[in-house]
Amino acid sequence: MNQHLMNGSPTAAARSFERLDPVTGAVASTAPACTVAEALHAVDAAAAAFPAWAATPPGQRRALLLKTADALEAKTDAIVATMIAETGATGPWAGFNVMLAAGMLREAAAMTTQITGEVIPSNKPGTLAMAQKKPLGVCLGIAPWNAPVILGVRAVAMAVACGNTVVLKASEMCPATHTAIAEAFAEAGVPTGVVTVVTNAPEDAPELVAALIAAPAVRHVNFTGSTGVGRIIAQTAAAHLKPVLLELGGKAPMVVLDDADLEGAVNGAAFGAFMNQGQICMSTERIIVQDGIADAFVAALAQKAQALPAGNPRDAVVLGALVSLEAAEKMDALIADATAKGARIVAGGTRQGAIVEATVLDHVTPDMRIYAEESFGPVKPIIRVKDEAEAIRTANDTAYGLSAAVYSQDIGRATRVADQIESGICHINGPTVGDEAQMPFGGIKDSGYGRFGGKAAVDAFTYTRWVTIEDPHQHYPF
Repeated sequence: MNQHLMNGSPTAAARSFERLDPVTGAVASTAPACTVAEALHAVDAAAAAFPAWAATPPGQRRALLLKTADALEAKTDAIVATMIAETGATGPWAGFNVMLAAGMLREAAAMTTQITGEVIPSNKPGTLAMAQKKPLGVCLGIAPWNAPVILGVRAVAMAVACGNTVVLKASEMCPATHTAIAEAFAEAGVPTGVVTVVTNAPEDAPELVAALIAAPAVRHVNFTGSTGVGRIIAQTAAAHLKPVLLELGGKAPMVVLDDADLEGAVNGAAFGAFMNQGQICMSTERIIVQDGIADAFVAALAQKAQALPAGNPRDAVVLGALVSLEAAEKMDALIADATAKGARIVAGGTRQGAIVEATVLDHVTPDMRIYAEESFGPVKPIIRVKDEAEAIRTANDTAYGLSAAVYSQDIGRATRVADQIESGICHINGPTVGDEAQMPFGGIKDSGYGRFGGKAAVDAFTYTRWVTIEDPHQHYPF
């Protein structure tokens, strides 16, 4: 279909592009390949809708967001099928995406009456001074393919709750999945232009994104994706003095201390490492194990990883496909590099097309690519350390700082170690992968800046305005 969606209203597009199923190679979806002019038309629609939406009472915004959550859930079966075809994800992961995204919409709905300011004492007699939270205007949300419903909704939900309108730039890997989000807003009765989705052919992305950021009506940008692209977006936005919220790459460490509960640590490592084939920004990317427990831990994790079925995501498997053949071929290169330099494969190590087995590499060292490079796949390194101090140094030996985990049965010890790990998120005795709509989600260092979720997101999607009510007869010096 050569149409793009202005919050439910189809508009003719000049051309289209196809997204292929990474497992079968068949056409998964056909979407509009919007030109720059068509994308800027979406910005115009959002700008036109902004004044009325910003003035909409919070109770009405809340009701519409709740209806959107219901509409999104009603589309679960269709979204799951589309997401499997476009990204190679498993059905359970796709279903979880819809469930959490609906929860994010409901949490955003609850926040509409929590967008509060404050009264600030003034030195001027008879003056009432206030700080108010005001919507920014048109927000540009750029969402990735790996958790497309969660991250697509996250790009728009709190922005809309705060009174902004949003242009959602869909991922080229899952245009139909992202379009379903705008359809849910339209079906809920959200006014035209409040949420608009733009799809584009992959080769057009740089020019189109640059034009969207430069558009005068766009006042804020949020982006979830790779650190390399995030840098480009931040630099482009800076040239236009526009604020940016960035959630970027990760190399999440999971520290297993020698007094950890072995079964709990193995289960947490397997979930954090292999959920969605390791294609999550919070995925466990470095398993740092203290020597005293290392042999037992490696044996148990290898056994668990070997038992995780990988295959066509339409079958009863734990690991589906990676998003592309190129992503799967990168796993081959990481394994070859590590084993050539002394690492040992203790589980997995093979693939069929875009499907890669759960793979564990033991005895990984800093000279191997897998030590520092984000794999974004199901190939995971084990790094052995002698003590706490080395574990902390190794955990922080990365440019990234999104999520982390520490396992120990001594909570005081675990807390002490966790406090020294440089990350925006850290879980004690829990996996590196976890998200809740009300939590302040984001990273530090090369993992980005700003926070999605809860009250932190109110700060991200509003500006603070100083307003006073003063005595008209106050004294002036002249």
